[in-house]
Amino acid sequence: MLETVGVDAPDEEAYRTLLANPGCRVDDLAKRLGRDLDDVVATVERLEELGLLTTAGDDPVRLLPTRPDVAIDALVAVRRAELDRVRAEARVMLSELRAQEQHRPENLVEVIVGQEAIAARFAQLLNGTEEQLLVLDRPPYASEIEKSDTSVRGLLREGVSVRGIYSPDSLDVPGGVDEAYSAADAGETSRVHPQVPMKLAVFDRKAALLPLSVDQLVDSALVVHPCALLDALIEMFSLLWDQAVPVVPARMDPLDARLMTLLAAGFKDDAIARQLALSSRTVGRRVAELMESLGARTRFQAGIHAQRRRLLEGA
Repeated sequence: MLETVGVDAPDEEAYRTLLANPGCRVDDLAKRLGRDLDDVVATVERLEELGLLTTAGDDPVRLLPTRPDVAIDALVAVRRAELDRVRAEARVMLSELRAQEQHRPENLVEVIVGQEAIAARFAQLLNGTEEQLLVLDRPPYASEIEKSDTSVRGLLREGVSVRGIYSPDSLDVPGGVDEAYSAADAGETSRVHPQVPMKLAVFDRKAALLPLSVDQLVDSALVVHPCALLDALIEMFSLLWDQAVPVVPARMDPLDARLMTLLAAGFKDDAIARQLALSSRTVGRRVAELMESLGARTRFQAGIHAQRRRLLEGA
């Protein structure tokens, strides 16, 4: 169990024996383990160096095991620091590689085949994101939604800026509206647009992941590295962002805010009623009241008017 933090199996066995028999002597420990005395002396030295035991007394020396939570937490911290140094060195090596290969056309775009490979590459790009994540969200999804959402929440906790534009299809899946609001509560800046043209994720403006097929089952994707195509994808996101309506309610009644979000996404009354657990008649009446109060002729226009009047909030 402790091999992952640098403790060999024989040393771990000795440590566990000491936990059950604290204060025993080296020769007693050797007998309990059924091992040679010199071998156990070497084990004791290693355990002491790792901080898993201390010695007390002069003659005979008693062996006192360190509390597991204290000792193992310290070993985990050391191993984590070592892994962080390795990761930092890998990034240095990668930057050197990019400096050599950034102008080679064959390295500007990766083609990834298979849902598992796409999900793994997406997770890898997410883990390397340090400043900003831009997302165009629409089905189908390569990875489990819950797993992806958990990873994005982790970025938000680390201070990464996340901006997402949802399509009507994203909100129409069961729990889609609740998930969008939950993400906004976690710190995501979210908007909704009635015509999201594709799925897209842009990581620190250094790489983008998008599917080769827009509407079919996700089985192939592209990773685009810095080039004119990446610049164009980021510009497309910016244009859609300016047209989209914020998801997060500000001074609006919570029910009206969600209704306005679904209106701006192009949902019909029946779909809104299903999402909000209301009757279609109630939705139709409330929609008419909101559009009249905002002076809007279309549903999406109502969302735009609400945004301009700061009834909806967006950064």
